[in-house]
Amino acid sequence: MKKILLGLSTFLALSFGAFAGTLKVGASPVPHAELLDFVKPDLKANGVDLKVVEMSDYVTPNLALADGEIDANFFQHKPYLDKFAAERNLKLSVVANTHVEPLGLYSKKVKSVNDLKKGDVVAIPSDPSNGGRALILLHNNGVITLKDPTNLYATEFDIVKNPKNLKFKPVEAPQLPRVLRDVSAAVINSNYALEAGLNTSKDAILVEGKESPYANIIVVKAGSEKNEDIQKLIKALHTEKVKKFINEKYNGAVVPAF
Repeated sequence: MKKILLGLSTFLALSFGAFAGTLKVGASPVPHAELLDFVKPDLKANGVDLKVVEMSDYVTPNLALADGEIDANFFQHKPYLDKFAAERNLKLSVVANTHVEPLGLYSKKVKSVNDLKKGDVVAIPSDPSNGGRALILLHNNGVITLKDPTNLYATEFDIVKNPKNLKFKPVEAPQLPRVLRDVSAAVINSNYALEAGLNTSKDAILVEGKESPYANIIVVKAGSEKNEDIQKLIKALHTEKVKKFINEKYNGAVVPAF
């Protein structure tokens, strides 16, 4: 009987031990999931079994985190999180900055913003934070003038000067590369540009500056900030090895922010 109980205890200990170090992180495929896959071996060596759950939209990762389906997510910047969480009354917390994905203006029809014609259509992200970010990019490059370029949630109604009478078409961020041929130009988030084979430093006709406040972040449920496995994840991502990987693989389309 003692042998049976001892064997059962050993089995339970091993079973719970196998799950205790599992960390599920929801992430956009590029570059977020790629960065997480890169640090998997380091986390494994520190007793953390990282499970990357790829999510291609901007809504599911925060809802899944709030519902406890994942332990953290990695796909967004703080202005987006703040707006999303406030609208849905979610208690989510930022634990680390990782990188910046400079926003870019791309076109299959013109090679410069100077070539845009009166009435041309420019597609921008439809979510409030990235839509405002797109308009700020155009403001900073003299294409339009915003009433308050520090307003991260600016909309078309905040444009006070639009010399070329450009028309802005809000499109869900993941779909922007797909509509690129149907519009004069499109402002695309770097992760979706990379997935579509576009590189910010090579293909964009306008690129966000390094002063961008839109660092991508690791997010957890409020109260989980000090979780040991989360802290190990942050430590694994904030290394010179990861910085080198980012610089070599993405060639300016992704910039370390740690």
